[in-house]
Amino acid sequence: MTNLTGKTAIVTGGSRDIGRAVCEELASAGAKVVVNYRGDPAAAQAIVDGITSAGGQALAVQADVTVAADCTRLVEEARARFGEEIHILVNVAGGMVARKQLADMDIDFFEHVMRLNAGSAFMMTQAVVPFMKEGGSIVNFASQAGRDGGGPGATAYAASKGAVMTFTRSMAKELGPRGIRVNALCAGMIATTFHDVFTKDEVRASVAAATPLRRQGIAAEVARTVRALASSDMSFVTGANIDINGGTFFS
Repeated sequence: MTNLTGKTAIVTGGSRDIGRAVCEELASAGAKVVVNYRGDPAAAQAIVDGITSAGGQALAVQADVTVAADCTRLVEEARARFGEEIHILVNVAGGMVARKQLADMDIDFFEHVMRLNAGSAFMMTQAVVPFMKEGGSIVNFASQAGRDGGGPGATAYAASKGAVMTFTRSMAKELGPRGIRVNALCAGMIATTFHDVFTKDEVRASVAAATPLRRQGIAAEVARTVRALASSDMSFVTGANIDINGGTFFS
């Protein structure tokens, strides 16, 4: 198993679903995990308690990662607890907010979704990189929507995730000479609260039936991919936007 002992990892949006699975997966590999949350301290603390009861190290930190000052404070609290260097950053935080067609959107909504998904990845990367050395790994969360444009009413979300994909490539070029790798995941239909809220049951069933593997993915499968990308096991992989969708879309 991948060994991340001694590494400090920050996971934004770490208090539920995929974020929670990523926190638990990295901790199981030995990483000291900072569980970022915005509004549910009990959920974040439950993850911390589970990690510590299993012998790991974890810290819950509240921060709104669409706010630059909060991103800076999140990194400061991580360093104060676990040491000066940040080895792994996983930008999970984001969301669709609402499905809206072009005529129903205004610029404020569009900019909010862009900031939530692409802006948060930018601000967290900017806050972490000064404390990341050679061997560091950043894993962003894009989406299959960033490749195929998303479903009905997902324009702003898809555009923001496309921006995350391009930002990932740009950072791979910029940070590569420092030995820092930057990759992203383009997840398809994963069984999470996201789809509980934004995708009808019949659509989920239809997508699963059309998937070569004939099912939805689960958060743990995504988390295991993050663990691999965060480790030296994939030391020559950077700038990649990796599909994890059971075969529904081939890039």
